[in-house]
Amino acid sequence: MEHLKELIYKIADDQLIVGHRNAEWTGIGPLLEEDIAFASMAQDKVGQSHQLYTLLHHLGESEPDTLAFMRNANQFHCCHLVELPIGEYDFSLIRHFLFDYAEAVRFKHLKTSSYKPLAQLATKLEGEIRYHIIHANAWIKKLGNSNALERMQQSLDYAFPFALGIFESSPLEQQLIDDNIAVAESTLRDEWLQDVNALLAKTQLELPEVKLATPQFGGRVGNHTAHLQPLLDEMSEVFRVDPAAEW
Repeated sequence: MEHLKELIYKIADDQLIVGHRNAEWTGIGPLLEEDIAFASMAQDKVGQSHQLYTLLHHLGESEPDTLAFMRNANQFHCCHLVELPIGEYDFSLIRHFLFDYAEAVRFKHLKTSSYKPLAQLATKLEGEIRYHIIHANAWIKKLGNSNALERMQQSLDYAFPFALGIFESSPLEQQLIDDNIAVAESTLRDEWLQDVNALLAKTQLELPEVKLATPQFGGRVGNHTAHLQPLLDEMSEVFRVDPAAEW
């Protein structure tokens, strides 16, 4: 059971943290349409995390709000990519593109998971993820063939090693494979690279060489960047005042 919980924790924590990061663009996006789009996608991510935390609660873990707001950084399983500050808009778009393509591949496989509640949830969330992919496609193709190319390439070069950290393997991974709950992280990574390269081929952007990149691992085992704990403190400020309060 621990292998299943670990899998769900890392997916849920990724969703929660990237959702809060994307929400930081609310009110300051470069275009009104983008302000609304990023806020909408952020809401989707946080909502997805809540549904995943609910699965964990059914497996004996604490209630979703407690899992989201009452853990410290070393108890989180998110990858480093989602923790990074929003930076300029080019970086947030690149992160959105790399992360959501990874999510699309992961959830595609989870639709056939032997753990039925997770398979059903993956099927349910497919539509939301598809919308996020459509949004990423439009902006990567537009800016990847524009005078913003240099900035977009710089952000892609910077984000890529962190994106590889999404696919950090677990010591419990073989159990997930043997139980037909999930596929290997290396399988997800290879499919993700194919999909990412297929879109980039329609732009002037170039993916860094995988063999030359150093994946930023550690997040899945509680070793995080200095950016995560301050974000968690901010996220949980109201909840921690009175965790028993009813809203």
